[in-house]
Parts: sequence; C-alpha cells; structure tokens
Amino acid sequence: MLLEANSFPGKLFLFQDGGYFMNKPTFGHTTQFSFMQLSQKVRVTKKFSFDMAHALYGYDGPCKNIHGHTYHLSVTLIGTPLQDASNVKLGMVVDFGDLKKIVKELILDSYDHALVLNEEAPYSKSEVISNEFEKVILVPYQPTCENLLLHFVSILKDCFPTEMKLVSIRLEETPSSFAEWDQGDN
Repeated sequence: MLLEANSFPGKLFLFQDGGYFMNKPTFGHTTQFSFMQLSQKVRVTKKFSFDMAHALYGYDGPCKNIHGHTYHLSVTLIGTPLQDASNVKLGMVVDFGDLKKIVKELILDSYDHALVLNEEAPYSKSEVISNEFEKVILVPYQPTCENLLLHFVSILKDCFPTEMKLVSIRLEETPSSFAEWDQGDN
C-alpha cells in the first residue's frame, strides 16, 4: 500500500513494509528517489533544566556550604520509529511531550527548587532546615553531580515501554562540568 504525504519538502511516499521513498529536487535536474528504512534504530534526546541547592557534607572545599546550580539534564532513548501508518505518532521513537511528562513527574517536580542534603549530615535534621525550607530532600548518599545522576538513572531506567530503551543521561552542574551515564558502559 502506498500513502502520500505532502508535509515534507518534496513528496513522501510511505510503504507498509516500513520504508519510504522521498522525492527530492536536485538543483534543477531530474527528480532523484532515495530509499530510507524506518526499521533502523534512532536515538532521541530531550533536554530539561531545573534549579537545585545542595551541600556536600564533610567536603574540604566551598561546596560544603549550601549553594545552588541551574542543572541541565539530557535524557536519551533509543528505539525504532513507529511504522504503523494508522498511529498518530507515526515516525516517532517517543513523543517528546510524553518524555517530558515522565521526566517532569519523576524528577523535576521533586528536585526543582529543592535543597538536597546527605541524610548523614548532622544539620540535615535540624529545626532550622526543616522550618525554613519547604522542599528538602534527604538522600542516603553524598549529593554530588555523579550520585544525583546515578539516582536519576535508577528512577528512569525501567519506566519506558520495551520498544524503547534508556541509553544515556547527562547531568550538567555548570556550563563546563557534567556527569554522564551510558548504558553501553554498564
């Protein structure tokens, strides 16, 4: 079965077998057809940003004090673009809106504008902290960029459908400092 879509430059002819031909102009010469297979895997990434404060308990530098960052989180999935022509998400690995909703509900809603402290720090349970700050998260680890990243991986790793897979997450603490997890390394 052949379907024609006019929403691309040139014309797109989609076949039920998962491929399509694109009619592309080539600098005023005759039209050239190229075949692309939709069954190939594609990586898609959605970027997020949130503001969060933390303190590194027992650290020997200025980061032992409560301070904040604007974090940038990149979540990358791999999958095969949907090939069902009757599906409104045809050609997508994941709807970016769905990915945004998942990350927002599981990470951003909790961590955005939160103060994250190591639960072992004596000040973590102080009345000043609990009375003055509305959004305090006590974690069983040192809240470094690396450990926060691994925590986010554990939250997101198994929450996607089987046809797509989490392959990497990058957490930028500053414009020049980040931690990155890649499924291929683990």
